Amino acid sequence: MNTDTSRADTNSGDTHSPSPMSRLFAPVRNTWRALTSMGTALVLLFLLALAAVPGALLPQRSLNAGKVDEYLGQHTTIGPWLDRFQFFDVFSSFWFTAIYVLLFISLVGCLTPRMIEHAKSLRAVPVPAPRNLARLPKHHTAQAEGTPDSVAERMTAALRGWRKTVRTDGDTTEISAEKGYLREFGNLVFHFSLLGILVAVAAGKLFGYEGNVIVVAGGPGFCSASPAAFDSFRAGNTVDGTSLNPMCIKVNDFQAQYLESGQAIGFAADIDYQYGQDLTSNTWQPYRLEVNHPLRVGGDRVYLQGRGFAPSFTVTFPDGQTRSQTIQWRPEDQTTFLSSGVVRIDPPAGMYPDADERRNHQIAIQGLFAPTAQFDGTLLSSSWPELNDPAVAVDIYRGDAGLDSGRPQSIWDLDPRLIDQGRLTREERVNLRAGEDVRLADGTVVRFDGATPFVNLQVSHDPGQIWVLVFSLAMMGGLLVSLIIRRRRIWVRIAPASANGTVNVELGGLARSDNSGWGDEFEKLTERLLDTGDTAAAPPREKVR
Repeated sequence: MNTDTSRADTNSGDTHSPSPMSRLFAPVRNTWRALTSMGTALVLLFLLALAAVPGALLPQRSLNAGKVDEYLGQHTTIGPWLDRFQFFDVFSSFWFTAIYVLLFISLVGCLTPRMIEHAKSLRAVPVPAPRNLARLPKHHTAQAEGTPDSVAERMTAALRGWRKTVRTDGDTTEISAEKGYLREFGNLVFHFSLLGILVAVAAGKLFGYEGNVIVVAGGPGFCSASPAAFDSFRAGNTVDGTSLNPMCIKVNDFQAQYLESGQAIGFAADIDYQYGQDLTSNTWQPYRLEVNHPLRVGGDRVYLQGRGFAPSFTVTFPDGQTRSQTIQWRPEDQTTFLSSGVVRIDPPAGMYPDADERRNHQIAIQGLFAPTAQFDGTLLSSSWPELNDPAVAVDIYRGDAGLDSGRPQSIWDLDPRLIDQGRLTREERVNLRAGEDVRLADGTVVRFDGATPFVNLQVSHDPGQIWVLVFSLAMMGGLLVSLIIRRRRIWVRIAPASANGTVNVELGGLARSDNSGWGDEFEKLTERLLDTGDTAAAPPREKVR
């Protein structure tokens, strides 16, 4: 009984069972191994590319919030669901960020061990020759004159560009040589460059900003010292708007080239800008801004994004005082540039001492603008996108235009609630060409003065952009190296022959990467190694595989 118990205790001591701590961390360890495998990295890279597709197909709020609102209005069923899952903010959505972060972790986890292994292989010497070289895919035997040491010295010198080592075992001398280490280096450069691109893009999102502003040609321009100077501004997560690069721009002129169909083929704006010391010395630098040729100053890039026209109106009030305004109108037709918009004009100060009375005598002008007018009766349209015969078809309102209401309003449309509530009353509906005017019932005169081109400028700051270019070039270079360089390994065994003054030479070769062209390469290498001027003809027992 005691003997059986002792034997049972002994057996239980020999059986290894995982500790509770090992069982606890096993799922974490397995998950980490799966996440940091190269296969998982490739799947995540594919998912990242797939996740970017909605960002190219659907309008994005960061680029054009108006297009998003228009899409939601047209697709009342699927639109809210897409908005709920952030398909209109793809590149800042939780699911795109999750894929992005997982890909980053996966690349770091799978590349770090490979880098360590590659560093070890660079310091290691080529492995000794196998015992039986005849079993290698490539094999050759020959005889050469000389001693094993002299033949080994000549062959070692002929292996230029190979990492090699010479071993001696009694009378036999062995040469081990290998090349193609740059293949793995190129592979690592490719993947680390991909990792660098991810970091650079993330840095651009964190520390970059992007603002859009409309500037009327011949107007005062704008200065980018504050986000308030922009019509729309998108800041990175670490940008609070207090450290923008100060820069001032004014637009002097705008030109466009058109096909006979009216389609534009080129845009250019002549601008003046100030940056750095120019701001204190009030010096303006000229620049011709074109599409895909941005202005680059101080890490900022200024792009020419769009264009249109800004009609000008002058209102002469009954007491003779005048107010003029030039404001951009929204192009409704990108071919003919038929545009729509609104102008709001406040009466001169002192004309109506009472604030409520002054508010009820504001002037609002809303309608259509055509750069080249074409009338079908009283219906206005545009036949050409250039300022050949500008005209407007407008409704003129008097009343509370909402200028001092404190409520945000569209610069393109009047608030329909003001009209429905009777706070704005239409006084006149009229078509006007440049220079024509209309007189209202109280003697107020509204004149259409013409139009001026405007441009939409985008100021973009992305500190990671140059690094994206650098890593992209490095990635292409690494890919080319990994495709061109091939891993090759060769062994040479030199032993004394039965005849005096000759040695037996046995060569074996192995392709460590692809075998394409390895047969011809091995034969040429063999000829070069044996072409020492004193090599005997290959004996009948020569064997090539």
